[in-house]
Amino acid sequence: MKGAVFGQLSFYFETAISSLEFVMRVLKKILVLAAALMLAAASYVHAAADLTGLRSSSGTVRDRIVFDLTEMPIYHANISEDGRELTLDFADVNAAKLNRSAIRTKRIQSVSYAKRNGHFYVTVTMAKGMSYRIGNLTNPFRIFVDVAPEGMEKSEEKPSAKPVQKPVEKPAETGIPPQEMPAYIKVLQEHGLLGDVDPRDVSAGRVLPVSRVTNLGQGLQMTTQVWQDEDGLVTAFFIEADPQFYSVRPALARGYIPGRQTVSGIARATNAAAAINASYFAPNGELIGVTKIDGSVVGTTYFDRSAFGVMEDGSFIFGVVSYNGTVKIDQTTLPVSGVDAERGENNLIIYNRTYGRTTGTNPYGLEYVVRNGRVTEINTNDSVIPSDGYVVSVHGSSMDAFASAGVRVGDPVTLTEHLTGAFDRAVQVVGAGPRLVENGQVHVTAGDEQFPGDIRYGRAPRSAVGVTKKGMIFFAVVDGRQSHSHGLTLTEFAEFLVKRGVRDAVNLDGGGSSALYADGKVQNFPSDGTERSVGSALVLQKK
Repeated sequence: MKGAVFGQLSFYFETAISSLEFVMRVLKKILVLAAALMLAAASYVHAAADLTGLRSSSGTVRDRIVFDLTEMPIYHANISEDGRELTLDFADVNAAKLNRSAIRTKRIQSVSYAKRNGHFYVTVTMAKGMSYRIGNLTNPFRIFVDVAPEGMEKSEEKPSAKPVQKPVEKPAETGIPPQEMPAYIKVLQEHGLLGDVDPRDVSAGRVLPVSRVTNLGQGLQMTTQVWQDEDGLVTAFFIEADPQFYSVRPALARGYIPGRQTVSGIARATNAAAAINASYFAPNGELIGVTKIDGSVVGTTYFDRSAFGVMEDGSFIFGVVSYNGTVKIDQTTLPVSGVDAERGENNLIIYNRTYGRTTGTNPYGLEYVVRNGRVTEINTNDSVIPSDGYVVSVHGSSMDAFASAGVRVGDPVTLTEHLTGAFDRAVQVVGAGPRLVENGQVHVTAGDEQFPGDIRYGRAPRSAVGVTKKGMIFFAVVDGRQSHSHGLTLTEFAEFLVKRGVRDAVNLDGGGSSALYADGKVQNFPSDGTERSVGSALVLQKK
């Protein structure tokens, strides 16, 4: 998004400024764009953690690198195309006290360090044929990277069918004194995930896993689950809704594009019984993903990615969706570049009333206002979008093509739009991805759908929408990057969904955007420390 923003700025300044009025208009645009950048940067604000140590150890099976921290930071892991270089990107970490010693083992060739733009990067170069696993520990806070030969690591670290219980020492006959309770007990109690605990239950290993079920009404049930694996706590929240009593549809932030609003705000505005964050979005709120609301396309993407759809009869579909559209004015036909999105170079963008009152475009193109299938106005920019029509906004080669054809007011216009397969007939569509579950089996398609490393790799907060084998609508959020939950990889998340009886599921926007609203409030604990404003949500509404 930042590249698009700077490209737009360059476009403005490369064009001759002819009047004081135009200068003021450009300055206004710059302020808006700068605000968008500040908003994007703000999503990464997190209390600084001190990276106090980095050490390594070697065993017969694997080598381990351990990062010692004063608290758990926000970080992302990225792997190079050849699978040899693993880079951990720490946001706002203080590494001043870190002794940057050289690390070299038979499985780890080198460890290097870099600091750029407030981020601290650690790159682990692995020997050929190695795989890796990243985990988090609490009390004290640690992040570790295990490097082992491919196959051996996968076999050793494959998640078990049941959560691994943290071993505890056998207590005295009087039980464990409250002050000596394991640290995880206090963490869960602070988050309201665990009530009073009998020391004898701790001793007997009966505290975890936690599974708390709350009935929110006829056909609506919420479950909170907490378990412990070898790396720490994992906390998940999910909703199951009976489609006999509830409908599901996407809802826009503040009811239009672009816009941003919290999931709880969207839920209250739509009188939703439950809601979850939906599509990926740009800092200004424009949706990144094919979106269809009540039969009208309101968002597109340049990638073919997984989506969730609702048919007119109320049935659900999952699959890869793409958008194809054309505009024919008189005898000239051109492809649609996007719907309700920023107009770029040589683009043809369709703006419908979902986008708001006006197009908000710059003066370097042409715009054809369409009502009742005919051109009613021709403007240079920032056209009023009719409630009973749309605006065809063109730039560059698209503008030249219509101009050379001599398009005039009164010319007939035909807009043709199609989505892939059954999505073309769907009334509601939310595009996000990747696919997580297909026909009751783990099926993660992040590589095929060209998702970047910050989504594909590492443990993080996750969100998903699915349908169970019993036909129930399923919203799920797993917290991450926190003491009560270290998060899940996409594959681990898919495995969790399958164990819960999910038949099909698609991943939604995650990270700090992950939020599940039910019973009048957000049930999970977003990793930003507070709810993030997002571009859209999926809402459950009582029929």
